[in-house]
Amino acid sequence: MALAEKSGASKCDLSEKHLGRLAVLSILAGAYIALGGTFSVIAGWGFGDISASCPALQRLLSGITFPLGLILVVVLGAELFTGNNAMLIPSYMSGHHGFAPIIKNWILVWLGNFAGALIVVWLLVWLTGIFSPEQYRNAITGIAKAKVSMPWLTVFAKGIGANWCVCLAIWLAMSAHGLLEKMAGCILPVMAFVAIGYEHSIANMFYIPAGMFYGADVGIWQMFAQNLLPATLGNIAGGSLFVGCLFAWLHGSGKRKS
Repeated sequence: MALAEKSGASKCDLSEKHLGRLAVLSILAGAYIALGGTFSVIAGWGFGDISASCPALQRLLSGITFPLGLILVVVLGAELFTGNNAMLIPSYMSGHHGFAPIIKNWILVWLGNFAGALIVVWLLVWLTGIFSPEQYRNAITGIAKAKVSMPWLTVFAKGIGANWCVCLAIWLAMSAHGLLEKMAGCILPVMAFVAIGYEHSIANMFYIPAGMFYGADVGIWQMFAQNLLPATLGNIAGGSLFVGCLFAWLHGSGKRKS
C-alpha cells in the first residue's frame, strides 16, 4: 500500500507541475489500449462463421489478446484514466494531497487517452484498412452499435465491473517483481472483463470511433451520452470505491493528515 500511496502522490504532482509530460503519457496510454483493442478484434473475429457461431470462443480470443494494452501501460509506464481512478485514492486518504488534484488528473488523462485512441483509429486502423475485410468491418460496426444501444444504467453497471477488474489487475501487477509476473497480473482480470462484456471507457474510445469510421450508424452525441458518460462514471465507481477506497481502508498507512 505504501507503493500505491507514493504512486498516487506522484501522479497528482505530474498533473500539477508537468503537464507536457502528463499529456504525452496519457496519449500513449490511450494508444496502447487501442492497440489491444485492434488485436482483440483481429483475433476474436478472424475465424468467420466459427466466431459468429461460437460466441464463447470469440470472447475468449478477444479477451486473451486485449490485455496487451494494459501490459504496455503498466510495464512501460503511461497514464491511464481507469487505473488512476484507483491509484490516486490511497494517497488522498493518507493526506498527501486534496481532492481537487484528483479531479484535474482524471479530466486531463481522460482527454489524453481519448486523443491517443483516436490517433490509432485514424492512423493505424482506418488509413491502413485493417478492418476493411467484411468479417472485421461487420464486427467493429456491430460492436459500436451495440455499445450505444444499451440502457444507461446497464452501461454504468458494466463500467463498474470493467474497472474493478482493471484496477485489480494493476494491483496484482504492482505487487509483482519480474516482467512475467507483471504480465500475468494484467492478463487474467482484464481477460475476464472483456470476455464477460463489461464496459471500459478508454477501450470504447477506440471501439466506437473505429466502428463509426467503418460505417456504423452511430452519432457523436450517441457515443458520449449513451456510452462514454455512463461507462466513465461506472469506471470511476468501480476503480475508486471497489479498489482504491477499499484497499486504502483495509491496508492504508493511516488517516488523512489534514
